[in-house]
Formats: sequence, structure tokens, C-alpha cells
Amino acid sequence: MAVALTGASGVQYGLRLIECLIGAGHEVYVLVSKAAHRVIAVETDIDLPAQPDRLARDLTARFGAGEEQIRCFGREDWMAPVASGSGNWQALVICPCSTGTLSAVACGASNNLIERAADVALKERRPLILVPRETPLSAVHLDNMLKLTHMGAVMLPAAPGFYHRPDSVEAMIDFIVARILNQLGIAQTLMPRWGA
Repeated sequence: MAVALTGASGVQYGLRLIECLIGAGHEVYVLVSKAAHRVIAVETDIDLPAQPDRLARDLTARFGAGEEQIRCFGREDWMAPVASGSGNWQALVICPCSTGTLSAVACGASNNLIERAADVALKERRPLILVPRETPLSAVHLDNMLKLTHMGAVMLPAAPGFYHRPDSVEAMIDFIVARILNQLGIAQTLMPRWGA
């Protein structure tokens, strides 16, 4: 699995997703944009290193991952597995997904590794889930979302529901992460399925 964090608000969703994927025993490739590092510094007390090796060590310690279970790649690491269709990975989740990244993916820009990984997911027909966190949405944003949906991507906005009566911010985060895990076909116990 690959998870990319971009410069939209809501990095908490992406970090919780990584934690859940690790807990489910998956190897996770992590990509973090420069803008995401800035947003993380503003929204949290977490200090994630920018260097991929240090970032992998930090996330491994943070989530109790096994050796090599988390691998991180830099913005222009074109030898990363996610840069090619022959790489060994199953799906990409961009969480959170900035509208700038959304636009770049919609037009196939591939100017950095996150955009290239999304392009590979689309061309290889692998699951691509984008979790935009923006409001209000402009016609440009909506057009890009529709374009990507027609290409096979899943738009999963960070818009938590309230029918489960969340009593904390963490419960609202888990609502979205559960939906992402459901889309990936990964068993989860964060939220019961409707009618269960």
C-alpha cells in the first residue's frame, strides 16, 4: 500500500490510516509533500523529519512497525517502487489530498513522485483513493474530481458523518479512515458497517 500526505488540512487522517495499515500487517510506502510538512507543523505538535530515512525511522517508532514495514521516498525518487507499474504495490491513497495535487493528477502532470504514483495507479488500473479536504469547492475542483472519477479514481472527501455519535475528534477521524479501509478491502473495527 502507498499513502501520500499532501498540503491540505487534515494530516491526522493520513497518519491514522498509516497506523491502521501497519496494524493490519501491510507494508506501507509513505510519500510526504513539502507543503504537507508545513501543514503538519501548523496543525499538530508532531515534528516529522523531511529526510526519507529519518521519516521512516520516526514513523516506525511512532506506530510500532516492523523492520522495513514502512518505507519513505523523497519528492524526486524516481527509482521508488511507486514510480513504475512494475513496482510491487497494490493501491495509492492520497490523504489528505490538496486541490493542487488533485489538479495535477487530473491532468497527468507527474512533476513529483506523488503525482507520478497517482499516474501509475490510473494507468495500471490500481485503486487510487483521493481524500480532498477543502471547502467550499469551486467548479475547477468539482471538474477535476469528476474527471478523476471517470478515470477510475475514488473521491472520498474528508467529511465525517455523525450518525455514530462521535464523542471525540479521534472518532471523527476514524470514521473517514474506516471508509478508506473499506474501499481497500481491508478488515477494520474502527466503525461498524451500516446495518451490522
